[in-house]
Amino acid sequence: MSFANPNPNPTGVGTPMFQHDDQAAGLRRMSAPRPVQVIAVASGKGGVGKTNVSVNLSVALAQSGREVMLMDADLGLANVDVLLGLQPRKNLSHVLNGEIGLEETLVPGPAGITIVPAASGVARMADLGPAEHVGIIRAFSELHRPVDVLIVDTAAGLHDSVLSFCRAVQEVLVVVCDEPASITDAYALIKVLSRDHGVSRVRVLANMVRGPEEGRSLFAKLTAVCDRFLDVTLDYAGSVPHDEYLRKAVQRQKAVTEAYPSSPAARAFKDLARNADKWPVPAGSSGRIEFFVERLVGSGLGDRGLSSFPV
Repeated sequence: MSFANPNPNPTGVGTPMFQHDDQAAGLRRMSAPRPVQVIAVASGKGGVGKTNVSVNLSVALAQSGREVMLMDADLGLANVDVLLGLQPRKNLSHVLNGEIGLEETLVPGPAGITIVPAASGVARMADLGPAEHVGIIRAFSELHRPVDVLIVDTAAGLHDSVLSFCRAVQEVLVVVCDEPASITDAYALIKVLSRDHGVSRVRVLANMVRGPEEGRSLFAKLTAVCDRFLDVTLDYAGSVPHDEYLRKAVQRQKAVTEAYPSSPAARAFKDLARNADKWPVPAGSSGRIEFFVERLVGSGLGDRGLSSFPV
């Protein structure tokens, strides 16, 4: 009995060029950084617990084994460092001034998350133009550390920075609570994102609810209005209950997922993290300005370069 040689040309001499090209492309894909899942956490108004959601979602994802980076994108009124009792010496204002690179601003946070701090009380940072927002987004391409998930904690409302950052992510998570102003302002934010900025899907988190039924009822109210007037898909991301342990954690300047891991709020954030971990990561760039765009390009679009995409 004889067997055919599984590799009749082990030296590669005479191997068609396209096979070498395929092998080279495969090696490049293997060595390319993994695409980063980027989630913007936004709200139509302040006071709905948005930054608490960003912090605790980040910590819960890190506790599940993910490499997580949290960007404080409320550029002129930083809140993440206050919630966690941090005192960063450098922040995004120093990056924009050209004093340092983004890497030098990074601060370690709970559960191993990495935080990109914003400035506090710097009026100029709250009034940046679109070109400066693009500069911040592109600065993330300078980072070479492993990152699985980037959480972008935006400012509240319809500020230009909110719209710029929400356009530059794959997932927009809108936090809403069951009061008329929160629902109205969440609808206004979703309307602007969908009509003017091409955001076709928004995930909704009901926060500070008295039970799961209230969360679903709140989502149903918002969905009914959006379905009537907008061409946008809303997905229910779940709910977080009103929890006294969350208030205690804020007073201690800790994430509730770390300070009180068995509390109702902490369990809800862990459920949200498990849910978010299943959200799809795109195989390639959308063509817009995006966070970590080179990792999307390298992972999914073969040999197309960054110059192939409009800005």
